[in-house]
Amino acid sequence: MDWTTLVSIDDVAAALGDDGPVLVDCRFALADPDAGERAWREGHLPGAGYAHLDRDLSDHARPASEGRHPVPSAAAFRETLSRLGVTPDVQVVAYDAGDGAMAAARFWWLLRLLGHRRVAVLDGGFSRWAKRGLPIDADAVPHRGTRYDGEFDVAAIADTAEVERRLGDPPGWLLDARAPERFSGDIEPIDRIAGHIPGARNRPFTANLRDGRFRPAAEIRAEIEPLLAGTPPANVVLGCGSGVTACHLLLAMEHAGLAGARIYAPSWSGWISEWSRPVARGG
Repeated sequence: MDWTTLVSIDDVAAALGDDGPVLVDCRFALADPDAGERAWREGHLPGAGYAHLDRDLSDHARPASEGRHPVPSAAAFRETLSRLGVTPDVQVVAYDAGDGAMAAARFWWLLRLLGHRRVAVLDGGFSRWAKRGLPIDADAVPHRGTRYDGEFDVAAIADTAEVERRLGDPPGWLLDARAPERFSGDIEPIDRIAGHIPGARNRPFTANLRDGRFRPAAEIRAEIEPLLAGTPPANVVLGCGSGVTACHLLLAMEHAGLAGARIYAPSWSGWISEWSRPVARGG
């Protein structure tokens, strides 16, 4: 096993067992934050532990300037990994209900920040696994108590100061993964100000998907490269509403061979925490 971006249902099913990957269920719904954990208790991939977007993959004690889903401390995330049985040398597979956006890709990104390479997202998620009639169990998963050392690579996270410095750069350096109507400012169901960061270009995370799975790498690359307008992927920053679906866009770019982009973790919700920052509207 050497899966680092996406992994197929067939490959994971074939690898189940004592020497198989560590499975992490990340199902979550913004409208009902407890729904994912309830679903996990009712049935999950064999042996899968659960990671909650709000409790385990975010730190809501942090200030509003860090967005609606602030990045947890490395120490707190290491505690989550300990509970899940993740050690530095294991293959890890994260999954959510379907498309990887809430919040399997977030788990994938946080683990990569610790330098863990062998982590992937299950393409198609729990829904496709269940439709295939593959094994599901509801057994309690014990606290495994492993140890994980390391710190986040903070250089892989873009901050607000950098975004402010680059506002005058030619478009192509900043991609926003939100839906077009939120990017344009036509509607805003969550945050108190509508619009986007000036100079950003829109790449909805849903454009990376077809029937709940990631589209072929060549198709994604052919659509994203023109948006970058020659900007090397390593100089690209990705945002969204709160730093979650931006991770999905990062996963899509890595899948497409456009490696090295960084996440603006506070994203739109952090940007608008200061009223004086500029806001753009329109396509």
